[in-house]
Amino acid sequence: MTHFSATENTALATAVQLTEAERQPCEVWTRVMGYHRPVASFNTGKQGEHNERQFFAEPGRAC
Repeated sequence: MTHFSATENTALATAVQLTEAERQPCEVWTRVMGYHRPVASFNTGKQGEHNERQFFAEPGRAC
């Protein structure tokens, strides 16, 4: 495992710049009825339900 200083992290972040043509969509998977499926394969209604989900955050704990 390597550790970078804050200036090295900034330099790495600014060195890599992708154009919109080079970017790829991120495939999101979720657990449905005991197995995992990509969200992109959901029907329109299920995708809408997935977008409306609210995630639980325990008070007093960092997420």
